[in-house]
Amino acid sequence: MVTTVDRGRYNVELDTGVRVRSIRARELRNTSIVVGDRVDVVGDTSGAPDTLARIVRIHERRTVLRRSADDSDPTERVMIAGADQLVIVSSLADPEPSTRMIDRFLVAAFDAGMDAVLCLTKVDLADPQPLIDLYAQINVPSVPTAVHNGTVQGLAALREHLVGRTSVLVGSSGVGKSTLVNELVPEAERATGGVNVVTGRGRHTSTSAVALPFEGGWLIDTPGVRSFGLAHIEPEQIVAGFEDIYAATSACPRGCTHLDQYCALDEWAAQAGPAAVARLDSLRRLLVSREALEEY
Repeated sequence: MVTTVDRGRYNVELDTGVRVRSIRARELRNTSIVVGDRVDVVGDTSGAPDTLARIVRIHERRTVLRRSADDSDPTERVMIAGADQLVIVSSLADPEPSTRMIDRFLVAAFDAGMDAVLCLTKVDLADPQPLIDLYAQINVPSVPTAVHNGTVQGLAALREHLVGRTSVLVGSSGVGKSTLVNELVPEAERATGGVNVVTGRGRHTSTSAVALPFEGGWLIDTPGVRSFGLAHIEPEQIVAGFEDIYAATSACPRGCTHLDQYCALDEWAAQAGPAAVARLDSLRRLLVSREALEEY
């Protein structure tokens, strides 16, 4: 399994547990290799210092987490391969949570065929219950965490979701992703940082993805993001990613874009309550952004 990618060099952990430094074989020069890929290697697989193996084959990817640069660029970029769970890390304050970003991650997880878990950090600064209730409606479990006296509280509950699985941690810069990773895998020593007091945005700390063995599975940390494009995902797939809303589209007229006056979702949301109205607004903004229209 490919555990890191760094300027044409790949760290690969063999099934025997030996870690080898590798390069890509010439015949794969136009093939993307990402963290999580299962590969075949040849050459010096001893793992000794200053040795290089060659990756000669990439196995079929079980799942693929993808993103585009923004919603106007349809070119997809493979982020991670082979994961079965997306852990969406969102702080409740400093920086403020963004349900729109969370929704984007959830759509990407649905598109990849991955389960999703919402990890809420800094719960000592704000009440996590509104977000917990919001995403419980679509059966996305939430794990509240906080750092208190140098110790991460709630880690045991998060660990239960991670054991024996290949999980990818995603989130905006500054939400505490790397802090969680360092607590779960102390030897990881991922760089951590705070939030810019002027912009309110997190500072980029981790600059590349890394896969770490974790209790019968893998934990994949990814760099913090400030945008997560979904241009590569068709509109109907985006709607399907909102499970509660998707069920209500059965009342919509044929060919409904969910952006016009005849859409049945407005009545559904009004009956379902404020949380449903907020999620419908988030969906429509995604659809508008996907189609590169004016802001809804």
